[in-house]
Amino acid sequence: MVATFKELTSFFQEVGAADVGHTNKSYLAHCIGVHNDMKKWGGSEEMCRAALFHSMYGTELFQDFALPIERRGEVRQMIGERAEDLVYVNCAMVRDTFDALMEQPAAPYVIGDRLTGGELEMTREDFDDLVTMHLCDWLEQVARWGNWDYRRDAFERMARRLGGIAEQRWNAVFAEAPAPQEEGV
Repeated sequence: MVATFKELTSFFQEVGAADVGHTNKSYLAHCIGVHNDMKKWGGSEEMCRAALFHSMYGTELFQDFALPIERRGEVRQMIGERAEDLVYVNCAMVRDTFDALMEQPAAPYVIGDRLTGGELEMTREDFDDLVTMHLCDWLEQVARWGNWDYRRDAFERMARRLGGIAEQRWNAVFAEAPAPQEEGV
């Protein structure tokens, strides 16, 4: 049985993650924002739980809080097996290997695992759900952070791959962005 939303947010307090700073707000506030955006995007409860915990183990970029991987079983019990698998991949992935797959139409999708040095293989459904969560996370924070050019092309390709609400949100958020900077300028 998965935990309630209150139990899930209480977990952030219990592990010391709630008040960690993240893009000019608290880490918990950011994670709740990603959860709420995923819900607005029509994500299932499973996807919303994954969105809430999307960077629980730290990521290639976010290292201000990282729950030890040895606690994956505990997280899995709280949010469900598939949701936790998506969270793990989002945290463990080597982003260059992930970005390189945006134009690939069919599985298997093979992503580098920065935590083990191995590879993670995903189905099309799991990969597209990972893309959805990853893009939703970025769009929730980019305007506050202001780092508009960070992997901008890759995020745009994610939005185009997914279409629908993801592309609409990309267009709305990036309508406020300054023009991309040319490399070397």
